[in-house]
This record gives sequence, C-alpha cells and structure tokens, in this order.
Amino acid sequence: MPLTVLTLNIGNPALERARRQRDWLARRDEDVFVLTETGSGPGTHLIADSFTDAGWSVTYPEHPDKERGVMMLSKLESTVDPVGASMTYLPARLAGIVVHTDRGPLRILGAYVPSRDATEAKTTRKRSWIDAFHQACDATVDDAPVLLLGDLNVLEPGHVPPHPGQFAPFETAFYTELAHRHGLADAFRALHPTAVEHSWARRAELGYRYDHAHASTTLIEHVTHCAYVHDTRLGETVLTDHSGLAVTLTLTATAPLITSDPAADREATLF
Repeated sequence: MPLTVLTLNIGNPALERARRQRDWLARRDEDVFVLTETGSGPGTHLIADSFTDAGWSVTYPEHPDKERGVMMLSKLESTVDPVGASMTYLPARLAGIVVHTDRGPLRILGAYVPSRDATEAKTTRKRSWIDAFHQACDATVDDAPVLLLGDLNVLEPGHVPPHPGQFAPFETAFYTELAHRHGLADAFRALHPTAVEHSWARRAELGYRYDHAHASTTLIEHVTHCAYVHDTRLGETVLTDHSGLAVTLTLTATAPLITSDPAADREATLF
C-alpha cells in the first residue's frame, strides 16, 4: 500500500469546529496528518486526545499561551524527529516524526511559518523563525529523505496572481533555499509544472498557494500524487479557511499501528 500524508491548517479551532475537523479527518484514508495553526486551547486538545485514544501516534509540542504550532497524527509507528528539539525560536511551529518504510526511515516534518505584516516586530519575528528553521534543518540532516509539509506563508517565484510588494526578498529566498540549501523540491510543482492552484484566498480572484509539500530529491521520484483538497474551505460545511494538500508516495509503511475510529463515542459504558 502506498504511504499517504495530508496537511491542513485548522485555524486554532474552537470546540465545535474542532469536532467537525476531527470527524472529517477520521473519514480520510491518509496514514499521517500534519496539522498547522494548532493552539493550546480545548479545540486542538480535543483532536489530540481523540486520536491518542484511538491508538494513533500523536506528536503535539508544547504551545506557549496564544502561540500557534504544528501537530502530527500518525497511524504508523513513529518516533519524534530531532528537528523540533533543535529549533531555538518559536519551536512549536516545527515538528517531525520518523516512520519506517520498505526503503528505510522517512522523516516527515511539519512547519507553520509565521505570517508577517508591515510592522518591524512581525518582520523580525518571521525572519528570526526562518533563520532558526535553517539552522535546525542543517543540525539534524542525515541520510534519511525528508517530506516537509505545512503552511509556509510564502509564495513561489512567479506565483499567479503575482501579489506584488506583499513579500520581502527574505521571504521569497526562504522558498528557494528549501531547494538550494536543503535539497527539497516542491512536490506539487514537480507533478504540475504549470497548474494554478490556491490554498487560501481573501477573494476568489486573489488566491495564494501558501500550503506546500517539499520532498528530498531522492524522494521526489516516489511522489505519485500531490493535490489540493478544496472541500475543507469551499465545501458545503466549511472546516477552515485553507485547503488541504494530499501526497501519495510509492513507499510502503512497515510498522502500522492498530487504531480505531478517532470520532467514535468513547464515553463510559456499563458492563
């Protein structure tokens, strides 16, 4: 069976929306979920607790109050990747797991890059996080291939529409350095060289492709599917303001967990 991964920005949900997000995720077939814009509130905890109770491996770094981050949900046996512990600035926004496949270990990393506005504080915050990200990736590199997913809050060069003036050179450089510094290729763009897709939009005609999947050059040939899942933001019941992104690899997981339905009612029953 191919190994499948999906990333989705869940928007730090309140309880009611978190329940709907959990139920939607529970109906999906992916082996690993990379959830971004997680928080420390009851909504994010509901998702973490539901999947934990169902036997999934849950990686949920500590989120300081009001800080946002990443959560990894895996129905494969996994260990925590060292990249999170190497992150020196806003560490909840970078997490990773290592899963076992028929071709050896695979590192699956999730990132939620800070957004930026015109203020110096937000600019410094984003620049500092990007610098820490590069250092953490450099410090933990090994022979295992990497699949990096998440809301990167950056656009590729040549994005359609262009959104001129909205992104500083250091932000565009972050996208290009994923390839040049870390050997990570844009999986969607590798499979769809000219496609115009957006994962977030202020208005329909002003879309942004913020959510990404990047794979090591040794892994990119094993990516057979990389497509946006738009029903999370455009369906009859909106779950979040982002589209998901689903990836399929021609790798087979060798250590699946025994899991149950995360959306099942687990209230105490009489014996």
